[in-house]
Amino acid sequence: MSHAVVDGRVHVRAPGKLNLFFEVGDAQDDGYHEVASAYQAVSLYEDLWAEGADEFTVSISGSVDVSGVPADDRNLALRAARLVAQRIGHTGGAHLEIVKHVPVAGGMGGGSADAAAALVACDALWGADLGSAQLHQLAARLGADVPFSLMGGTAIGTGRGDQLSPALAKGRFDWVVVPSEAGLSTPEVYAHLDALRTRPDIVSATRAPAVDPGVLQALRAGDPVVLAEHVRNDLQAAALSLRPVLREALELGDRAGALAGMVSGSGPTLAFLAGDPESALELQVVLSAAGYEALHVHGPVHGARVL
Repeated sequence: MSHAVVDGRVHVRAPGKLNLFFEVGDAQDDGYHEVASAYQAVSLYEDLWAEGADEFTVSISGSVDVSGVPADDRNLALRAARLVAQRIGHTGGAHLEIVKHVPVAGGMGGGSADAAAALVACDALWGADLGSAQLHQLAARLGADVPFSLMGGTAIGTGRGDQLSPALAKGRFDWVVVPSEAGLSTPEVYAHLDALRTRPDIVSATRAPAVDPGVLQALRAGDPVVLAEHVRNDLQAAALSLRPVLREALELGDRAGALAGMVSGSGPTLAFLAGDPESALELQVVLSAAGYEALHVHGPVHGARVL
């Protein structure tokens, strides 16, 4: 049994993520889109505890609305636990307790973080010692963002986003995150982007997606001002079309001094880049005074790990 097991329980913390850059190719024959993304793990976390049980069960709570999170086999964390059991031939189950702080259906990968946490927790709980390569293989079966939730830090994702290469990021980047009360469906946002791209005023993909070299240079230099010049999210047009009210917050953040503001992933969470912690605090105060929930986070941070 692994040393990580304390009183029969394992506690793992996994971070949410922001897409600093997200270029989306046209839909493929299988309906999926090739993408190129620059991911950064940020200091907004999911906590998961795993303990041995006869069956696989999950309980969910948190500081965010979890009413839409399934507690059956649609839950990614439960599916992750089952995958570990299948891989090692474990015949028992596990009870997972999840405490969520990442906005649900908000484009920050909260469900993926839960899945990554469950992989790491069950690996430790059952003393499987699968290693990072095998855990990454299992993660890729669960969803495009799950491998990055395992890795953390800053990385470039290609293919469906799960082919990862670590990216050097110097120093700290400060963000103010504005969640929405109601989430957006990722498949719906992609479908709406496809529909928008049939219009003559929306540019369609003309090549394989690739991350702007300016993003990598800014990350290596630890320069948020330069990074702000290159951040981009191809899903933003679709998210704003589906949820036009998001424009008001984006415009307010711009007026309040954000270096850049954008939809995070498939949305509807918004992410504003600040020049330093003090500027982020000022931006957070302005957005909060206007009635928005505003969270100051920073990155990069570690991926899923046992506490």
